[in-house]
Amino acid sequence: MTTSDYTCHRVRTPLTVDGNLTESAWLKAPKSPRFVDMVTGDSAFFDTRAAALWDDDNLYIGFWVEEPFVEAKLTERDSIIFMENDVEVFIDGGDCYYEFEINALNTIYEVFYIWRDAYQRGGKFDVPEFDLISKGLSFGGNYDRSGWNFWKGIHPRGVRWAFTEWDFPGVQSAVQIDGVINNRSVVDKGWTVELAFPWSGMKWFAKDRSFPPKEGDIWNIFFGRFEKLEVANARPEPQPAWSWNKIGTPDTHTPEKFTKGQFYNQYVEDI
Repeated sequence: MTTSDYTCHRVRTPLTVDGNLTESAWLKAPKSPRFVDMVTGDSAFFDTRAAALWDDDNLYIGFWVEEPFVEAKLTERDSIIFMENDVEVFIDGGDCYYEFEINALNTIYEVFYIWRDAYQRGGKFDVPEFDLISKGLSFGGNYDRSGWNFWKGIHPRGVRWAFTEWDFPGVQSAVQIDGVINNRSVVDKGWTVELAFPWSGMKWFAKDRSFPPKEGDIWNIFFGRFEKLEVANARPEPQPAWSWNKIGTPDTHTPEKFTKGQFYNQYVEDI
C-alpha cells in the first residue's frame, strides 16, 4: 500500500488568491516540515514550508518562504526563473508532468512534459496543442554529475518532449512580501506565495484519475525552492535546492520521487 507524505484537506469556501496566507484555512492547513536539501536531506538554512488545500474547482498551494533579502529581477513571463530565488511546483500526470516556477515579483515560468514513450502517432497527445514540429523540444533532465548523458539524461524512462509555450489554463498566482524587495539595507522576513490550479485545466494529467480527486487519491507533487547565492559576484554550483522531502538527486524531473499527497473530504475548517 502506498503511504502519503501529507494530507490535503478540502475548503468550504473558495480561496481568494492574493498571497495572504493568514486566512483561517491556511492557518489550519497541515504544513510541511522545514524543507530539506533535495539531495542529502539535511535541513535547509532558510526556513520554507508548504501546504495544499482543495475544493471542487481548484488545487490550492501555499508557500511560506524565509528570506532575509527578498530579491527578484525577472518580470517577463517564462523567463528562466530558476536562475533567481524561486519556489516550484511539479505535478505528475503519469505519462506527462507539469512544471511551475515563480519568483517574488510574481513572474511565472511553465513547461509541460510528455514522456517520449507515451507520445504515439494517433495517440492522445498527438494533437495540435503538442505539435512536435512547431512546439516540441527534446529534454533529458537536469544536470547530474553522476553519469549524466547529454542526449538521454539519466532517468530510466529516457527522454521527454518539452512544451515551453504551454500555459496551464486558468492558473492563478499571487505573492506578498514581508519586507522591502531588492533593498539590501533592509533585513526582510520573507515572502509568501498562493497558487490555484483549476481541475478543469488538468485534462492531460488524468490517466484514469478523477477531477476533482476522490477521497483517498494520492498524487505525486514536487514542492521545491531554489536559492540564488552570490559572494563577491561568484555563485556556488550547484545552487542550493530545497524540497518538502529528500529526492536524492539534483534532478527535479523525477516524478516517482515527488512528495505523495493524499486527498481527503474532511474540511480543513473542522480540524
